[in-house]
Amino acid sequence: MSARAVIFGCAGLTLGEEEKRFFADADPWGFILFARNCADEVQIAALCADLRAAVGRNAPIFIDEEGGRVSRLRAIGGRLGPAADIFARSGLPLEDQCQAVQANYAAIGARLISMGIDADCAPVLDLPMANADPIISDRAFSTNPERAAILGQACLDGLNSAGVAGVIKHIPGHGRADVDSHKALPVVSASREDLKVHDFEPFKRLKNAPMAMTAHVIYSAFDPDNVATCSRIVIDEIIRGQIGFDGLLMSDDLDMQALAGSLGDRAEAVLGAGCDVVLQCSGALDAMREIMPFVPVLAGGALRRAEAARAGVARTIIDVADAEAVAEMWLSRIMGTRA
Repeated sequence: MSARAVIFGCAGLTLGEEEKRFFADADPWGFILFARNCADEVQIAALCADLRAAVGRNAPIFIDEEGGRVSRLRAIGGRLGPAADIFARSGLPLEDQCQAVQANYAAIGARLISMGIDADCAPVLDLPMANADPIISDRAFSTNPERAAILGQACLDGLNSAGVAGVIKHIPGHGRADVDSHKALPVVSASREDLKVHDFEPFKRLKNAPMAMTAHVIYSAFDPDNVATCSRIVIDEIIRGQIGFDGLLMSDDLDMQALAGSLGDRAEAVLGAGCDVVLQCSGALDAMREIMPFVPVLAGGALRRAEAARAGVARTIIDVADAEAVAEMWLSRIMGTRA
């Protein structure tokens, strides 16, 4: 594999000739789609095919399709699925909650794979706190570490059953963040012990997930100067050490305002800290060109983890209509308990 350690967005509904030439030369490991790239199922499938053709291989294509308010497919209609917190709040036995979560994400996964999207940036394993910024809130499965992990695993299982790889986020935990990292720099001042027994625990329980996305958050108890994404201390000591995560580690988006410096500075800091892959989502050619000098070809442990993330996904085909019918049956039960 000669792919470079980056996941890029693209500008619109189709690829322009300049984009095709850039991607062929840059050879990013993967791509990520946003609402600006989605008009309907046929168009999305064609775009996915063109992205892969540009790099000449079956590159992974990501999307943020959590359900609830984080849905890139909302503009094209169809079933989207509920916010994650609805399952634990249903009052159903935990076993039923797990079956409902798995069915929901199997349906989401079946729809994604039918269009050529084979990686979903879900589940959210963050544990929201009452005084935190609402950026996480209902996107999380639970405020309880054990339950968040159990339901997060059901999400991964559902996606995988449809041939879609999941990405746990935002490691090692975004739930205490006092501001939205898209807009500003969050600083978490909780003690090492509180973070270890609470925030880090869901990620530790799901340490065998194929991929994880970092948090653009400063944990002052560990590294008061750098967000986790750019912290060798947090990545080595916490993510790879205490949590024990050995899957592919990707950054959250380089364009977010929690990060400082130029895009090139950010890419260099992310990879220098120990992330395997950088994520640059804007789809702007100038921005992508800016970071290319700082992005190496995947090699060593990063290459091993990238290949493992791709190899571990089921290759079964699930009928979208059947999967959605099962998911809606469970959703009816959940809503019935809340009536």
